[in-house]
Amino acid sequence: MTDPWVALEPGADPAERVRALRRAHETFTTAGTVPRPVRSVVAESWRRSARAGVGPDGTASVELSDGDLGAYRAEHPLARVMPLFRELMGTFAADGEHLLAVCDAHGRLLWVEGHAATRRRADRMNFVPGARWSESAVGTNAPGTAVAVDRPVQVFAAEHFIRRVQPWTCAAAPVHDPRTGRVLGAVDITGGDGLAHPHSLGFVQAVARAAEAQLALLAPPGVAGEGPLLSALGRDEAELAVDGRRIRLSRRHSEILVLLSRHPEGLSGDELLCALYADESVTPVTLRAELARLRRLLGPELLASRPYRLTAAVESDATVVERRLETGGLTAAAKAYAGPLLPGSQAPAIVRLRERLASALRTALIVHRDPDLLADWAHAPWGEEDIEVWRALAVVRPTAPVRARLAALEAELGVPAGRAPARTRGATYLQRPPA
Repeated sequence: MTDPWVALEPGADPAERVRALRRAHETFTTAGTVPRPVRSVVAESWRRSARAGVGPDGTASVELSDGDLGAYRAEHPLARVMPLFRELMGTFAADGEHLLAVCDAHGRLLWVEGHAATRRRADRMNFVPGARWSESAVGTNAPGTAVAVDRPVQVFAAEHFIRRVQPWTCAAAPVHDPRTGRVLGAVDITGGDGLAHPHSLGFVQAVARAAEAQLALLAPPGVAGEGPLLSALGRDEAELAVDGRRIRLSRRHSEILVLLSRHPEGLSGDELLCALYADESVTPVTLRAELARLRRLLGPELLASRPYRLTAAVESDATVVERRLETGGLTAAAKAYAGPLLPGSQAPAIVRLRERLASALRTALIVHRDPDLLADWAHAPWGEEDIEVWRALAVVRPTAPVRARLAALEAELGVPAGRAPARTRGATYLQRPPA
């Protein structure tokens, strides 16, 4: 498959693929091995499903009904974008005899709407509002797997883990809180084999991105009543959004605020001094002067002393990326990564944080080998000379321009093809000298 997240490439024979998948499913459920032609994303999902104790003859259970369901979804953040989902997908679902479904972050279906006859068929397998369709409950399925891997995904026919779901095909994409990066749930389109096309996956992904944009407009960061938000990725001078204000910070104040946001318990003057200055000749008086200026800028209600600490939780874009990586949301992490953390900073603690975050993300990209994510990194300013990323990209997308760029990098570094240089050029994006 060119794209491992697409269930069926145009031109493939759906009937033949269904037969092959049924044989593979039977092999896995009886022998525990996954033969071809099962995609890697599906094979990994089948293994997770089996480890969770899901049986191939199971069914979804309804956890929320009637008043409980109504109250829960009325308070759910995705309720605010249901009109958008209906506008973008409602006609497509009804005309194509499909279903529009929305689940929460636990895989519970909150809304299932669409063609009436299709809904009646779906009712028989408990694909209904209030039912739990998480991967750990009913095995491989688009909304449950999309939430599990934090990635848009199609599931075609016998790729579903539970047999009674195998006549169906679905495509789903996770929806994130635009401010925190937290997965709110997923939007899904479910129907027949006609959905096993790259267009349906692109469509549902575009709908999810539109929903995130709408949520951002409905609750923009930094308005009164929300916590402060610190933007420090890809910029030498951070910006703090707090109480409806946007405060541009100096380089030193940016460093201080990044460090304090990561240490809600506070830092002593000596700890801050060591974290900020490589030059041991810098005196505590210099640091106290910087903190006094920062307190005048932010106000004493936000910056306290003894120890130096922030009196409110400050969310930073760097921690959003870290949290998405920790929960397996590589696509969302890469999307939120606007560049190295305070790239011009030479503060020892900031340098360590910058290198750790960039290294964790690029390593995940290389291991995961998603061609689009690798290409985004390779063509970004911080990845233009990252030879290991270019090598990974050349494996999954061996186009002439990619191969030419890799060859040029290897020649420039004097490294034989395939051999790692003593210090890869990819390390240079982590840090640049101060202006």
